[in-house]
Order: sequence, then C-alpha cells, then structure tokens
Amino acid sequence: MSGSARPGPAVYRLLPSLSGYGTLRLNGTDESLLMRWQRLGGEEGRPTGVRAEWLDDDGTPKNEFPSGGPGAPVLSRRLAERFGDELLTAGSLVPVQIDKAEGDDYVLYLVDQVVDCLDLRRSSKPKRNGEVKKPVYRPEALPSWPAAFRLPQFPRAVQWNSWAVDRLLDLTGDQIEARLTWSEEPGAKLHPDPWGF
Repeated sequence: MSGSARPGPAVYRLLPSLSGYGTLRLNGTDESLLMRWQRLGGEEGRPTGVRAEWLDDDGTPKNEFPSGGPGAPVLSRRLAERFGDELLTAGSLVPVQIDKAEGDDYVLYLVDQVVDCLDLRRSSKPKRNGEVKKPVYRPEALPSWPAAFRLPQFPRAVQWNSWAVDRLLDLTGDQIEARLTWSEEPGAKLHPDPWGF
C-alpha cells in the first residue's frame, strides 16, 4: 500500500497493527472527558493533555501509533514531526503523560474538523453510539485536504483521508492497520467491521 497514492477519495479507520509492537491504553477518566468534548465541542472541556499506560511492558518495541481508540489517535512526537504541518490541518496535538515511562514522548491528535458529509439515505443506520458500520459519503462534501475529520453523527471517531493514510504507512511500515471504510472506486474492498476490534 505504501509508495503509491490511491486513486480517488477514500476514508479509513486507523489502528495499531498486531505485529509485535507495544500499545497504549488511555486513562478511563481522560478518555471519557475526551469523548464528552467530542460530543459537545467548544473550548470548555477541551483536553489539554491525557494520561495513558503501556499494555505491553515486557520490552516489546513501542508502536509509533499505539492507541486503538477510534477517537483518540496517539502518535509518537517523532512520527508527528515527520508527518509535518499538514497534520495540523484538522486539529492540534496535546501531550500524553505515560505512567512509568517519562522518556516516552507521545501526543494525542485532537481532531477539531467536524464535517457533515455523510449520505444518510445510502449509509447504514447509525447505532446508538453513533457508529456507522457502512458509511457512504457525498463526494462533493467530503473534505479532501485535512488529514482527518469527524462526523456529526459519529463525533467520537476519527476518519482519515487516504493521502494521510499513505503518508503514515510510508513512515511506520507495519505498525498501522488501515481499514477502508469508504471509497469512490467501484469494487473497492471495504472492511466488513471497521470499528470493531
């Protein structure tokens, strides 16, 4: 997948791959506050940092994209810097304080960009939590430039544009799993359960 851009617009969900790298779990209280801010928006309650802990504390190499939470993409600061300023087209970076790991420098990607681009008539019906298992986007409303965005119907999940996915995969190799949720290309193989684990 890396090395060549995908034709046409496409949207992905990103997760850390299960290929032998350590992963992070956000502090439950901080994750709840993040989800509340994602639902309500505004400056009040906007996270200025989060706490986390490594799930694999046995010498396993640490993933550059270690968090699988749909609305809480965490990147190593090194990866964020290598990606470049285009990452900030959709939001900002806030520090992650990792328990018992003072030397580990990670940031949470706080995606501000909320875009109403879902075709509600053609998409699957949202679940109670807002999850849309089979989204269909209106191509004319789909934002092409921000690295990522969120939907008003499912605000706690970050949707990634294909160009940003290509760049992250080029930078991290096998550390990220990219699940295709939608593509304009006929016959594209969509992930059957993009928001599951």
